[in-house]
Formats: sequence, structure tokens, C-alpha cells
Amino acid sequence: MIYQNDIVNLKTNIEQKIGQKIIVKGSLGRSKPFEKEATIEKIYPNIFVVKYEENNRSDTYTYKDILTRNVEVQVYDGENYNPLIPPATTTERKRKII
Repeated sequence: MIYQNDIVNLKTNIEQKIGQKIIVKGSLGRSKPFEKEATIEKIYPNIFVVKYEENNRSDTYTYKDILTRNVEVQVYDGENYNPLIPPATTTERKRKII
């Protein structure tokens, strides 16, 4: 479940990274993944704008896209690209044998 506080924290985090290089990973549907280099341009209450470097085109994403992991964003820190939000941890469920 996504809480309003999660969105506010993510928005603040993205706002601090305006102008930084990022890699956006996602899917265009039916097994068509994409991975493109971009720059964070602007933020708005419900969306943020990135500008792709390869074709000088802009696109928008919602904060929920990131939190639901429909889109993955990695931020360049000067040496490496690091995930904007930490990877999801998986917990194994144990089956009860009856």
C-alpha cells in the first residue's frame, strides 16, 4: 500500500535531484522493456518531467510509477548509478504441512 507520506518523501527526494542524470527503466508492454538515459527537469504535485538525452524528448512519470515499481529510476552520483528507491525485499513464505 502506498501512503501519502511515501509520495511526499519521494517527491522531496526527486526535487533534490533536478538536473542530475538518471537511467529510466520500464516496459512498453508485451515484453518490450526500455532503458534510457535522461535528466530530471521539473517536478509538479503529481508528476515529474524527464528529458531523454538521445532524442531531446521529454516524458512525464508519476510518483506512483516509481513506488509501484512500474518504472525504475537510477540516479548518477558522479561515479555510479544507484536506485532512487531501494530494491524491494522479498520474504519467503513457509508452507504449512498438514
